[in-house]
Amino acid sequence: MKRDRFPRYAIAFIVAGVVLIIDQTTKAAAIANLSETERIPLLGAALGLQLAFNPGAILSFGSEATWLLTVVGVGAIVALFLAAMRARTAWWACGWGFVLGGALGNVLDRLFAPPAFGRGQVTDFLAYGHLFIGNLADVALGIGGVILVVGIMLDQRAARRTGSAADDTNETDRLREAPVE
Repeated sequence: MKRDRFPRYAIAFIVAGVVLIIDQTTKAAAIANLSETERIPLLGAALGLQLAFNPGAILSFGSEATWLLTVVGVGAIVALFLAAMRARTAWWACGWGFVLGGALGNVLDRLFAPPAFGRGQVTDFLAYGHLFIGNLADVALGIGGVILVVGIMLDQRAARRTGSAADDTNETDRLREAPVE
């Protein structure tokens, strides 16, 4: 392990760990305290709390193939772990940490929640109007995605400013080219 890259690993894994703990704690609280039939309004009809169990992905897509979503999720976690290990800046490590933590939170549900191992339903409780119900792992995925997109834009801006080629500073290209240690 290279000493100069360790802090970036630490940032990614600390962020992922915090996201995972918060996600699993809030899901346990939702199961203990919320109802599947009654909604508790937080911001009128726009945002509320209501318990739901989702066998599929976003908007219940793929609900008939939960086992496949589990396999894809585990594969995504491996890829995200590798991306977090290769992060070259603290911002990239933070972004990958949010995405990794969110993915871990939902995959843990798929692995260990009822009805069966590998076919578990994801616990959701944040009701966005009448559009869909999500959880904090989903929020973390979104936050991480925004951080990564901003990172790409900053890399491109820095490359234009310094006159260097975009692929010299672009994290996406670094991830592709970096050797696995």
